[in-house]
Amino acid sequence: MIEILNPAEVVRARITGALVADILQAMKSRATVGTNLLDIDQWTKEMITEAGAESCYVDYAPSFGRGPFGHYICTGVNDAVLHGLPHDYALADGDLLTLDLAVVKDGVAADAAISFIVGESRPAGSEAMIEATERALAAGIAAAGPNAKIGDISYAIGRVLTDAGYPINTQFGGHGIGSTMHQDPHVPNMGRPGRGFKLRPGLLLALEPWIMADTAELVTDDDGWTLRSATGCRTAHTEHTIAITDDGAEILTLPSP
Repeated sequence: MIEILNPAEVVRARITGALVADILQAMKSRATVGTNLLDIDQWTKEMITEAGAESCYVDYAPSFGRGPFGHYICTGVNDAVLHGLPHDYALADGDLLTLDLAVVKDGVAADAAISFIVGESRPAGSEAMIEATERALAAGIAAAGPNAKIGDISYAIGRVLTDAGYPINTQFGGHGIGSTMHQDPHVPNMGRPGRGFKLRPGLLLALEPWIMADTAELVTDDDGWTLRSATGCRTAHTEHTIAITDDGAEILTLPSP
């Protein structure tokens, strides 16, 4: 299903998007050396509940996971890039942590992800990976507009990642979003310009460049959810929810002023 939101729903999407961004920033500030991933999950639950919102993850049970997910935020450490299931792990200095969060409030969902390094250490290549996903996301957003097509976004994202030297996996990517978290159209992180669904004002998309340092192959962890790099290399993932407007694209998942 491809859902087009009306102006009132887009207003509500801004509120949901700011909530997602605010929670991610709060969790980033709390994610210090020694912080347990399960504590991050609990703090996220508390913030979602206090805001009168609902988790998109707790009851989520798609075909690719050993569902239901049962937690409130995805926590991926180092080689874990997608769907990281929170578990009993204390963060170490230099860990590359990805936090991915989706919530629904007043009937509209928003989805975003951030990657950052915990503590003071800066392992080789980690910052470059994070920055590459951030540049790719910016390029994808810049390519989005009411007369563009999905392929234009995918091409812009893929060009940045490929030029930076990273393999690209197209099995998982961005997606439509609205009253539910995952909708059509699929937005792969590589594509051909001028192809695919034509963007329309009111369409919400979650764009999410993610990379693994030296492979495009994923393996599923024993928990049935966490997707890791097949070689054990480090990974990074950045995501925003955007709304297509008459003038271009509006980023909805920015922190509150």
